[in-house]
Amino acid sequence: MDVDEFDLEQFLPFRLNRAAEFIALRFAAAYKAEYGLTRPEWRTLAALGSSGRMTATEVGVHSTMHKTKVSRAVFALEERRWLKRTQDDGDRRAEHLELTPAGVRAYKELTRLASDYSSELASLLGPDGLEALSSGLAAVENAMAKRRR
Repeated sequence: MDVDEFDLEQFLPFRLNRAAEFIALRFAAAYKAEYGLTRPEWRTLAALGSSGRMTATEVGVHSTMHKTKVSRAVFALEERRWLKRTQDDGDRRAEHLELTPAGVRAYKELTRLASDYSSELASLLGPDGLEALSSGLAAVENAMAKRRR
């Protein structure tokens, strides 16, 4: 393919990233306004809320965040008393992270906000658009999972 024929607007990774960023930024504005959270803080809270006790490394893998972003988010959530750290008995270098009761309450409130936002997006897309998007994303995820093997 000639470089002059390349159409960035049709390049799938570009389109996926742009759509995801637009959707994420709109949701980020909602939880920032309501709770003063950053994106890494929300993603850390969401990882722990949905998966339970994890290490910082596991949070990073789960949410595809660099360890420095996870570290800053953990510190901020700990400052809010939404998260607690427990040293691993077998490996003193490792810490387990989990939400405190206040963190669980915040997570539940934020998941209601997320659910409302998801409903808004579903309404904007309509049933056919939502089904098409879901099928397309499943196809991408399955293809990438096969490629990793």
